[in-house]
Amino acid sequence: MDTLSRFGYVLVTSQRMQGVLLLVFSKFCHLPFLRGLQTEKTRTGLGGYWGNKGGVSARMTMFGHPVCFLNCHLPAHMRNLEQRMEDFGSILQQQQFEGGTASGVLDHDVVFWFGDLNFRIEDYDIHVVKSAIDSNKLPLLWERDQLNIAKNSESILDGFLEGPLKFPPTYKFDVGTHTYDTSSKKRKPAWTDRILWRLRCTGSPVPTQNAALQRGLTSWLGGATKVVQHSYRSHMGYTCSDHKPVSAVFSLHVSPTLDLPLVTLEYVKEWTKVSDATVRFIVMSNFQRSSWDWVAIYKVGFKHHKDYVTYVWAKADHGSQVTFTEEDLPRDAGEYILGFYSNNMNTIIGVTSPFQVRTLPDVFLPVLFNEQIIKLLLSAIQFCWIFLLFSSFCSLPPFSLTLFSNLPPSPIDPCSCAQPDSHNSMPLRQF
Repeated sequence: MDTLSRFGYVLVTSQRMQGVLLLVFSKFCHLPFLRGLQTEKTRTGLGGYWGNKGGVSARMTMFGHPVCFLNCHLPAHMRNLEQRMEDFGSILQQQQFEGGTASGVLDHDVVFWFGDLNFRIEDYDIHVVKSAIDSNKLPLLWERDQLNIAKNSESILDGFLEGPLKFPPTYKFDVGTHTYDTSSKKRKPAWTDRILWRLRCTGSPVPTQNAALQRGLTSWLGGATKVVQHSYRSHMGYTCSDHKPVSAVFSLHVSPTLDLPLVTLEYVKEWTKVSDATVRFIVMSNFQRSSWDWVAIYKVGFKHHKDYVTYVWAKADHGSQVTFTEEDLPRDAGEYILGFYSNNMNTIIGVTSPFQVRTLPDVFLPVLFNEQIIKLLLSAIQFCWIFLLFSSFCSLPPFSLTLFSNLPPSPIDPCSCAQPDSHNSMPLRQF
């Protein structure tokens, strides 16, 4: 999260089942348009009692379009192809979401399916597979990849697309090395780690596997909605696992059915930490508020919705504004944003653009400059008073000393010849 937050990404939601972890991040400016967040998990290990195998998912609507992310860890070994398909079917059947039109995983407009799917390379022995890898004859292995074969025969995989496998198989390696398994088991290399996607229905025929292997894929869901894959690669430099990680970059193009956030926060250009700050906001009529909603101040680069500097409750009976006291405001100058968190929706549904917070030294810089001039003037005046009073003291009879105790307080002690302390002549708090 520390790395992604520096690029403006915020953790939206997460789900974990033992070693299967799903994290969803978003640019903070998109947060108001991600709604209906729900997560699910399905155990398939030991007949459904153990979570070492199974799937975790997160679903939401993005600008009004339902999207689901599904991370699976399916059964291992060459012989368990049928079990992999059964487990995937169980995951799809058991994961149901409340509300909306997309109750099941495949009901969403777009599904991204990925994880350690554990599909293997059939027929060829380990020597043929390694030779093909060494000579970069990867198409020879694509033809015998179990997942590629199953997409042509298993109806449950209809519509799932995958980019070209232009990287070597990502399993199995000796940990800490770039060498395929040299143990006594001598696991055959395979593309176990995969990223696929599916559109609920396509506006054009699904490309054949051969066509898919020749180019990057673009798929449409009617209108302007489309998914474009820009890259699909492995990261062979990592050696901490017997798998090599795989990544893909997509762009999702949609026609927004949502173009306004549920809560619009008043535009903030700059804040100064010298007084209370009132934030006003506009709430859409179809938004159901809660007494547990809040408005928070976040420093640009925040990691998740609870990574705030401070917050105040935004209860419905308090109207459409909240007030941050001077003590609540950030201590450090810098860039901040305001976010409105909805307890019912479990997400931030309104944000401002970044704005500057200026602290006391920044605000009073011109005043301090003027204060230095004033201090110099006061010092000169006080020096003149000292000189006059000292001169008077030397010319007066002794009893006249008591007259000074009845005079109004003066800027200096007339009995002292010490130079006045310019640092205390005008306290900063008087400004």
